[in-house]
Amino acid sequence: MKPLHSRRVFLGSGLLAAPGLAQTRIPDRGPQLDRDLVKDFVGAAHGNLEKTQAMLTALPALVNSTWDWGGGDWETGLGGASHMGNRPIALYLLEHGARMDLFAAAMLGRLDVVKAAVAAFPGIHRVAGPHKIPLLAHAKKGGPEAEAVVRFLDSLES
Repeated sequence: MKPLHSRRVFLGSGLLAAPGLAQTRIPDRGPQLDRDLVKDFVGAAHGNLEKTQAMLTALPALVNSTWDWGGGDWETGLGGASHMGNRPIALYLLEHGARMDLFAAAMLGRLDVVKAAVAAFPGIHRVAGPHKIPLLAHAKKGGPEAEAVVRFLDSLES
């Protein structure tokens, strides 16, 4: 019986594919954002909508910038808005390209997202967010819109 693929064909196809991989180029991202600007943006996103909007209008790349408060405590503007329960800032950032995360979903009352994450990754509800703030605390900051998320997370600990 003749094999479907010979070793020579297999190796040849692999060698032909390799040059294509070498030609993959990473787009030029430009220079790194100014550290002080990133820190100021993340700080503003905790509670100052007007400043957050002005900074993001001036430099849209800030939307997913991340600040390290020390010891690997990384935080985005969305992360700051989320643990502060600042729904208007969180929604503004999401509308302008911020990457949704589980902590924002909990604060915004997105029970569907939180349930899906817990189903896909059991125990994820115990992972701490920025400043080691638990997921449940984010949900509680969401107020009435997040009550169903609070009840769901509480039920996981029962």
